[in-house]
Amino acid sequence: MVALTKLIIALGVVAGRVIAYSGDMTYYNPGLGFCGQTNGDNDEVVALSPGDVSGKCGKTIRIHKDGKTATAKVVDKCPGCAGGSIDVSPVVFDKLANRDQGRVKVTWEFI
Repeated sequence: MVALTKLIIALGVVAGRVIAYSGDMTYYNPGLGFCGQTNGDNDEVVALSPGDVSGKCGKTIRIHKDGKTATAKVVDKCPGCAGGSIDVSPVVFDKLANRDQGRVKVTWEFI
């Protein structure tokens, strides 16, 4: 019984762990996305790399840049993004950086 209790506690700790991603953030003009819905520049949405998007449609991520945070819903795949890199709508990019920068380093996680 003690072993079973320890296993349950260990699984709870692992399940509660937040996995942080890091990479480049760029912006794009959304349209009909990989997840089957149409979005626009003012929607808080994100495209993930091919390796990160599988099974993630509709999930929300929190993005961090220099003390600022923003959230975005996964709606698309970014074929040119490396693992951990994201492509966000202009409204999300504007919350974290100046569009003139074009590409910035960020961290993010699923929430």
